[in-house]
Order: sequence, then structure tokens, then C-alpha cells
Amino acid sequence: MSVVVGYIPTPEGTAALNRAVEEARQRAVHLIVVNSSRGSSHPDKNYVDDSESAALDERLKTEGVEHTLVQQLGDIDAGEEVLNSAERYHADLIVIGLRHRTPVGKLIMGSTAQRILLEAPCPVLAVKADYS
Repeated sequence: MSVVVGYIPTPEGTAALNRAVEEARQRAVHLIVVNSSRGSSHPDKNYVDDSESAALDERLKTEGVEHTLVQQLGDIDAGEEVLNSAERYHADLIVIGLRHRTPVGKLIMGSTAQRILLEAPCPVLAVKADYS
């Protein structure tokens, strides 16, 4: 059993990661951190590079959270990778971050978040960043 979090280095991604750490601790399960990019290299600002990966690993070790960082480059999109990881690691919960949307944008939720919410094999917790 595990908690899967879709993570990108943004305030929304950090909020999702923070909540996922809490959930993994409370449930005493493994944390799966999913970070992916559609590109074939590292120009994507949402893709965690080696130094960011090392810092993330150190943070989670310091917090005493067993974890695995899943990173995928290529044709698979972030939503699909989160869903695949939820299946592969038998997730109890998926945690995702949501960004602020304009009134028009609220009519159409982000396609990645919407896909995860509709296709997830387990409960999904959507969190937003605290900008206060």
C-alpha cells in the first residue's frame, strides 16, 4: 500500500507533496513521488533535475518517510504516469495539487487533474497552495 503524489516544483506541487507526506505518515505507508516530463531531455521546468532530486530525497529521509521517486521522460503524460504508479504501487490515495483558475478556467478543470480524478483506482485528494 502507498500514497502517490504528482509533484512538480511549484507552490501547488509543494502543497501536494507536504500533504502527501502527512498522509503517508498517518497511514504508515510508502510514499511514491511522481515527476514526469513529455520532453526527451531536461528543459521542462516542471521536471526535477539531479540536484532537486537529491534535495527532495534528503528532505524525505530527514522526515523519516520511506519513498520512491518515479521520473519518466518521453511520450507519457503526467496524469497517465500518476495513474500507472497508483496501479503499480497499489495506492491507497493519490494527492494532486490544483492551481488557481480564472472564472472561465473554473469551467474547465486542468486536463491532468480531471483525468486523474475520473480514472483513479483509489480516492484522490486535491490540495491548493496557500498564497496567504
